[in-house]
Amino acid sequence: MSVEIILAPHAGFCFGVERAIELAEEAAKYTKEGKKVYTFGPLIHNPQEIGRLKNLGINVLESEEWLDDSTVLILRSHGIPPQKERELKAKGVKIIDATCPYVKAVHGAAQQLVREGYFVVLVGEKNHPEVIGTWGYLQDVNGEGIIVERIEDLKPALSKTKVGVIAQTTQNEQFFKEVVGELAVWVNELKVINTICNATSVRQEEVRELAPKVDVMIIIGGKNSGNTTRLYRIAKSLNPNSHHIETEEELKEEWFENAKRVGVSAGASTPKWIIERVVNRIREITEGVKT
Repeated sequence: MSVEIILAPHAGFCFGVERAIELAEEAAKYTKEGKKVYTFGPLIHNPQEIGRLKNLGINVLESEEWLDDSTVLILRSHGIPPQKERELKAKGVKIIDATCPYVKAVHGAAQQLVREGYFVVLVGEKNHPEVIGTWGYLQDVNGEGIIVERIEDLKPALSKTKVGVIAQTTQNEQFFKEVVGELAVWVNELKVINTICNATSVRQEEVRELAPKVDVMIIIGGKNSGNTTRLYRIAKSLNPNSHHIETEEELKEEWFENAKRVGVSAGASTPKWIIERVVNRIREITEGVKT
């Protein structure tokens, strides 16, 4: 019996990542003019795609000492703090802003809440570049707030009168709801701006639906990708035979023994070419595995 491989409909690149990659590929033309082209941090959280861009002459900036007026600098999809952007422009660098428009919307929401007098709760990972960028926008207008990774982090907000809530675009929806629910019990005035990207919500919902229906669930994406890791955690909670891989080389034949249905999804920073390689390799493995 042949194995059925089910690929989640929205697996792979989201709009913001696709836009960032297109801007980077277009910026590669500057290398032919003798200019140096860098990205300020990894453009997206996918090592293999970063490697492909490197082959086009686009490198990750390792030292700001390299920057001068012969440099083209691409701001990554996660965005950066406005203070840092001003510093970079002061060096005479040509800036190409590949910040995802949905991330920019979070920046605007953070500043809006500050101007309206709210103490801001930012639901996200403290060390994630998107959260660092958003926090910079909040500080740029002298805002007060906290970053919440766990429900325990909420304590400083519970004594505030007015609290506004936003989220990292790739946050887990269930946790966001938990945070909002807890605040609603304690806070007099609560304003919630749901800044979780629809692409994130759709991918998470597809995994919730697919994982329990298959024998094996494969999640593809960078190990440093927050949204991919969350997809994997959701899958693993619903199907113990779930695996997070970056490339087809990590697939193991024993995972597919006796499997009749295999589900596949991928994070928003996973390129189509990697997904295709993984699916093809699963097909090769399962054709040689007894089911």
